[in-house]
Amino acid sequence: MNLQDIKAVAFDLDGTLVDSIPDLAAAANAMRQHLGLTPLADLRIQEHVGDGIASLVHRAITDQREGQAESAQWEAGFTFFVRYYHEHLTDRTSIYPGVLAALDLLKALQLPLVVITNKSEYLAVPLLEQLKLRDSFSLIIGGDTLPEKKPSALPLEHVCQVLGIKPAELVMVGDSHNDVLAARAAGSAAVAVSYGYGDAANLGADLVLDNLAELYDLMKNKTR
Repeated sequence: MNLQDIKAVAFDLDGTLVDSIPDLAAAANAMRQHLGLTPLADLRIQEHVGDGIASLVHRAITDQREGQAESAQWEAGFTFFVRYYHEHLTDRTSIYPGVLAALDLLKALQLPLVVITNKSEYLAVPLLEQLKLRDSFSLIIGGDTLPEKKPSALPLEHVCQVLGIKPAELVMVGDSHNDVLAARAAGSAAVAVSYGYGDAANLGADLVLDNLAELYDLMKNKTR
């Protein structure tokens, strides 16, 4: 895969830059307890992550990937979840090994770095701030920033418009089908990480990395 023409790098957040499952699971189970439901295992909550908090609340209540909670129950659960999670964003959330080094290396190449996540800005921005990652990124696009979120191409297209580059000059790095589908829809390169929440080998990405620092090795000889 040739990354020599790439002019910006977009990263997913959960499962790519940070492991947020411990805090998401804690919030989901606190919500379930609030609603009179029994707790779920962290790994089960992990299976429900990836399409934003609204979908996670439906799935955490019903414990079904395509589940839809009753409206009043969902509203009560969503309100509780967002309040609780916002108060405990980084209690146990951690930055994946290699991420900090990779961001520093890529910044040395003078490449704009952005975050494109389905997590709302209200949650994504303070999470990045608390982990001291916010200043690494030129732009943060949340699931509620634009009318559409991943797997739509719109977030990637918006980033390209803001940065003044072509979609083919952007690489999307993530751990889920949504990341790869969004990249495909936009006409951007798709890179998957092997350590995230998805099955990287079956995502259909152009490239799978075990460590984000490998991106630097692939891009360090790029001509400007």
